[in-house]
Amino acid sequence: MSDTSTGRPAYAAGQVRKARYAVATVFAVHGAVAGSFASRVPWVADHASVSAGQLGLALAMPALGASLAMPLAGRIAHVLGVRAAQRLLLAAWTLSLVLPGLAPNLLTLCLALFVYGATSGMADVVMNAIGVEVENRLDRSIMSGLHGMWSAGALLGSAGGTLAAHLEADGRLHFAVAATVLTVVGLVACSWLLDIRAAVDEEPPPRFALPPRSALLIGAIGFCAVFAEGASLDWSAVYLRDVLGSSATLAAACTTGFTLTMALARFAGDPVVDRFGAVRSVRVSGALAALGGVLVVVAPHPAVAMTGFAMLGLGIAVVVPLCFAAAGRSGPNPSQAIAGVATITYTSGLVAPGAIGALAEATSLVVSFALVTLLACGVAGLAGVLRAGDRGAGPAPGKGEQAGSSGASRASEHPAG
Repeated sequence: MSDTSTGRPAYAAGQVRKARYAVATVFAVHGAVAGSFASRVPWVADHASVSAGQLGLALAMPALGASLAMPLAGRIAHVLGVRAAQRLLLAAWTLSLVLPGLAPNLLTLCLALFVYGATSGMADVVMNAIGVEVENRLDRSIMSGLHGMWSAGALLGSAGGTLAAHLEADGRLHFAVAATVLTVVGLVACSWLLDIRAAVDEEPPPRFALPPRSALLIGAIGFCAVFAEGASLDWSAVYLRDVLGSSATLAAACTTGFTLTMALARFAGDPVVDRFGAVRSVRVSGALAALGGVLVVVAPHPAVAMTGFAMLGLGIAVVVPLCFAAAGRSGPNPSQAIAGVATITYTSGLVAPGAIGALAEATSLVVSFALVTLLACGVAGLAGVLRAGDRGAGPAPGKGEQAGSSGASRASEHPAG
């Protein structure tokens, strides 16, 4: 069955609901791979015999690989169809988990992590585009919850890695078992995705293209949010210990609390977005994050700083999901916009920890988090560019497109590149 106005397949409500659960599972699987690897980084470093500085170089490779590969995902989706592309790219990502454990030295570790990041980035672009398409067909917000599922998957993968480390399991065995299980789960989930294909007469996307202008401002908001997230994740424990003199246990609890706060806020975010819209939600979220940053900077006691970090987590949790939603509904090239926003956010995650450390070395950690607070203000100030993320506020449908169908549909057909 197809929609006579578009020539594209129409789906029953039950199929769309199943697709929602399927793409949620895909997000969780993607997160579980990341969590599994992150929990065994010390083992990987020891196995490859790399120093702390060399490890830092190697850990930059995933972001580099993702940034270069993400614009290619659209071409793959155009040729294979979205469901087949997601199946292929997700399997490549889950199976790439075994590569870092096989690397015996710095060079091979860098190559392994480059491939690991490239497959991650391409699978990431396609699954976000599918999420936007399902959200559009359901006509209610689900992107925040999908990113919450990613966080839940990352926590689950990290817990499995922690157990493996406690049992002193060889990382190669742990990665092989995790990759096998996650590949099977991912392939089963992909069978329930919507099988959306490009129209026969549709021009294929370029093999590689720079992000369109529409992605730059949306990406700027994502950059600010991911910078604040990366800074808080990597430096909150150090801040409590070095600036406020807290115990190591309390400092670690702050980081855990920040992560849980973000995950819970993402699960709770969709009803808020449905009620108030993307622009107002992000404007208030940015203000909340900025207030949290102020509390961190002026905190005289660890409890005040922990409250500030919790507010930062609450404030930035829904921003990146809404950036992807806005990119998926932007025109005229929503596919390139999704890849562009993803590239910018990956770049932010790459530079944030080092930038905070460099600024702290030159001044202090307090000044570093003053910068984070300023970027949170930027989230609130730029919120208006997410207007496309409000369903019904996107570009008017073009000739031959069904009224009410957004650019997310086109994004899902060739979600990047």
